[in-house]
Amino acid sequence: MGSDSKLHTFEEVAKHNKNEDCWLIISGKVYDVTPFMDDHPGGGEVLLSATGKDGTNDFEDIGHSEDAREMMEKYYIGEIDEETVPQKRTYIPPHQMSNDPASEFFIKLLQFLVPLLLLGLAISLRNYTKKE
Repeated sequence: MGSDSKLHTFEEVAKHNKNEDCWLIISGKVYDVTPFMDDHPGGGEVLLSATGKDGTNDFEDIGHSEDAREMMEKYYIGEIDEETVPQKRTYIPPHQMSNDPASEFFIKLLQFLVPLLLLGLAISLRNYTKKE
């Protein structure tokens, strides 16, 4: 690893989120992977998708080889200040449609009428083409 063990804040690391300037946080360490963007087997987009957050899970989920882990050492630039990393966000589901009785009635009516209209159209089309 590099001899410089500088402590970086999350905000500082998050600013480096471009192809020309890409830093990642993996296992509490900060890596400047900018020189590796073009050479990454998954492409630079994969690295960019891990910016602005703790990329440890993304890195571990892929199952990188020991060679890849050793290669990381040359991109090491310091440690992350854990106190500046935001807490994990909890999932907030999207806003659901209200349970308005009028809208429920309308949906059920459409679910009944649309198939009937299609059936009527099919029968009419069959009878029209049969007469000619």
